[in-house]
Amino acid sequence: MLNSLNYTRQHHERHLAELFDFLRLPSISTDPAYAAPTAETAAWLAERLTAAGLENVRVIATKRHPMVYADWLHAGPDAPTVLIYGHYDVQPVDPLALWETPPFEPQVRDDYVYARGAADDKGQLYIHVKAVEAYLRATGRLPLNVKFIIEGEEEIGSANLHAFIADNHDLLAADSALISDSAILGRDRPALVYSLRGNCHVLLDITGPARDLHSGTYGGSVNNPLNALGHLLARLKNEFGHVMIPGFYDRVRPLSLEERELLAEFPLSETEWLAQTGAPALWGEPEYTLVERIGARPTLDVTGMYGGYIGEGTKTVLPSSAHAKISMRLVPDQEPAEIAALFEQFVHDILPPSVRATVRVVGLSRAALINRDTLPMRAAAAAYEATFGRPPVFMREGGSIPVVTDFEGQLGLPTVLMGFGLPGDRIHSPNERFYLPNFTKGIETSIHYLALLAGQSAAPA
Repeated sequence: MLNSLNYTRQHHERHLAELFDFLRLPSISTDPAYAAPTAETAAWLAERLTAAGLENVRVIATKRHPMVYADWLHAGPDAPTVLIYGHYDVQPVDPLALWETPPFEPQVRDDYVYARGAADDKGQLYIHVKAVEAYLRATGRLPLNVKFIIEGEEEIGSANLHAFIADNHDLLAADSALISDSAILGRDRPALVYSLRGNCHVLLDITGPARDLHSGTYGGSVNNPLNALGHLLARLKNEFGHVMIPGFYDRVRPLSLEERELLAEFPLSETEWLAQTGAPALWGEPEYTLVERIGARPTLDVTGMYGGYIGEGTKTVLPSSAHAKISMRLVPDQEPAEIAALFEQFVHDILPPSVRATVRVVGLSRAALINRDTLPMRAAAAAYEATFGRPPVFMREGGSIPVVTDFEGQLGLPTVLMGFGLPGDRIHSPNERFYLPNFTKGIETSIHYLALLAGQSAAPA
């Protein structure tokens, strides 16, 4: 392992240059205009996996964006196999005007690289590519068997990956899974995520008149879809943050006293949280703490709304339609399809007859709750401590990684969520960034983890 650690330190600059090349590729999965560059990103990644020394590398076509598979299986049948997952697709860059530098031209400032996908998930994914390369180039072999499955649709729900896993149990068979697509607490404060919220993402369309109407002539005689949308959205939550849809909380698994005590030890500063968000004050369900609200409670948020004239100046029209995008983050035992049905029923129950509504479900994923006491989790904790010099804390994560429930449910794999991002990395926002010292520490942590998972001792960092 020491040879591998020395290798990655000696090739640090080249690894950074490759990461920056990765970040220059505009792999925006949700926008059809970026289908070609997204496919080019998959091809680039396949080349880098081959160059790292992995075998059986192939780009797998799907109905939308390709996946990339690779493996190295020469450690022997008695050695464990780890399946490493990541995603190369990224979020849109809008609003572009708020970026300080172009989103696909990586810029380094104060030890951070700024680019779309820097932390979510290209920088974190590439950590493990370089860790495997360090082993193979320095020693000629890995201490265990490794498989990679990397998708290009995580940001749009992983629909094709779900189907691929269902049809390829043998190809993806392993003893555990490893994912780096989350954050730690701080630069020197590692953390292991043991729970992720699920998601129910819907699009709501409100329609009224057959065409846009003159607001002076028709105002007051027909319902304005924008007004109707505003009234409807206001009834989804109360002023304390409680979701008002009947049945929404029925399946929510209550927090046990043991877990509330565990979460109470989580070193989350409300002052730091406000500084990261720029919000004037905290808000949310008052009967729950901040750390409980962001990881252990379900949410409903309007993530976008539009309709009518939004150009420069004014235009006196009643729009014929109005639209909203709504994301509901779910916790263990909530069923996404059931939540979608409850949402649609509530909309139709409160909608006035003067407008019509259509609800389109565009993403469903279950929450994940991971056993904290498994061999892979213990190995991950030891690997963090070997690199960061302190043991990790356990935390719940408010975001969603849909594939985790597939790995555990379909493949029976205990999963480790070994993140290297930071809370202020601005993922999904303008000026996304990744702390470059964590790229280096991440490679070293991954090297330690592979050795520990194979039953070897951690070498001094």
